Amino acid sequence: MKNRSILWWGRFDKNYSRNRIIRQSLKRLNYQLIDFIPLISEFGFAEAVLRNIKKTDFVWVPCFRQRDIASAHKWCIKHNIKLIIDPLISSWDKRVNEKSNVFSQSYANKIKQRESDLFNKADIIISDTSKHSELFIKDLLVKKNKVRTVFVGAEESIFMPQKTIHKPNNSIEILFYGSFISLQGTQVIVNAAKKMASRSNIKWTLLGNGPDLLICKKLAEASPHIFFEGTVDYLKLPERIHKADILLGIFGDSKKASNVIPNKVYQALACGKTVITRSSMAYPTNIRNAKNGIIFIDPNNPEALKNAVQRLVNNPKSIQISNVSARAIYDKNFSQSIIINQLQKVFSTVS
Repeated sequence: MKNRSILWWGRFDKNYSRNRIIRQSLKRLNYQLIDFIPLISEFGFAEAVLRNIKKTDFVWVPCFRQRDIASAHKWCIKHNIKLIIDPLISSWDKRVNEKSNVFSQSYANKIKQRESDLFNKADIIISDTSKHSELFIKDLLVKKNKVRTVFVGAEESIFMPQKTIHKPNNSIEILFYGSFISLQGTQVIVNAAKKMASRSNIKWTLLGNGPDLLICKKLAEASPHIFFEGTVDYLKLPERIHKADILLGIFGDSKKASNVIPNKVYQALACGKTVITRSSMAYPTNIRNAKNGIIFIDPNNPEALKNAVQRLVNNPKSIQISNVSARAIYDKNFSQSIIINQLQKVFSTVS
C-alpha cells in the first residue's frame, strides 16, 4: 500500500520537542512528510503555486505557526484536501491572559476574533491538553467535533530511566529548567528554597534564561545553596536531569499556566524522576489522584513547595519509590504508543 503524504507547512523549528515527537510518530504511521517553508508566511500560497508544490493527502501546520494558517487553507481549498493545525497555544491567550500586554479590551477582542477566524479554517485542530481543548471551543468558538487532543510526551530514545548516580554526604539536588517567566513561577521556587536555607545538604538549581532571571538572582543573593546555570542543549538535557534528585515543573497562577502540561514534566516522568508542579485540571484524572511520581501543590505558594520538598528529602527512600511511579505514570498516560494511537484517531476522522 502506498504511503500517504503530509505537506508540513510553515516556518517551524525542527528541533522543538513537540515537532520532533509528532514527526517521528507520523513517520511510524507510514506518512511521508514533505516540508514547505515559505519565505514569507503571508505569501505562502503564491509561493507554493510558483514552486509547483505537489498535492498531498493532508496539510499540517505545526505549533506556533498561526500566521501560516490562512495561506495553507487557500492551498487546501485549491486542492480539495484537509487542513490539520497543531497550534499548541493560543496567541490571544498568551498575550491577554499571560503577558497582559494588550492595553484595550477592543484590541484584545480583535486579536481573539482574528485567531478564532484562523482556527475555524482548519478541518481538525490539535490540542495538547483537555483544558486547551476547552479554550479552543469556549473562547475561540471552534466546533467541538473539530478538536482532538494529542499529548506532547517526550522523546523516548533520549529521555529514559538510568541508574541512580551515587552522591556523597547524602546531598540532594532540586532542579528547575526552563524560561524565567511568570508562568514558570521561578520566583516561587527561589522563595521556597530560601525557606530551606538551614538544610545544607540540599542544593537548588535553576537552569535557563528569561526576563525574571535577574530578579531571581537578586532574591537569592544571600543564599549559597541556590545556584543558577545557563540553558542546556536539548540533547544534553537527559544527562542533566539524571544528575538531579527531584524535578520541578511550573508554579505560576495565571489562567494559561492552568491549561498546560509543560515539556519538562513529560521529560522528567519519562526519565523516571519525581516531579513537583502546580495542580491543574489539564492532567488526566488518574494522574491528579496519584500518590507518588508526580506531586501537585497550589500555584504561587512557596510554603507548599517547601513542604513538598521537605517531605521527600526527609525520607530519601521515598524518592526512589516515587521515581519508579514517575515512569509508570508516563508509560500509562503519555508514551509514544499512546500519542500514535491519538494520531491514528485524528486521521480516521478526516480520511
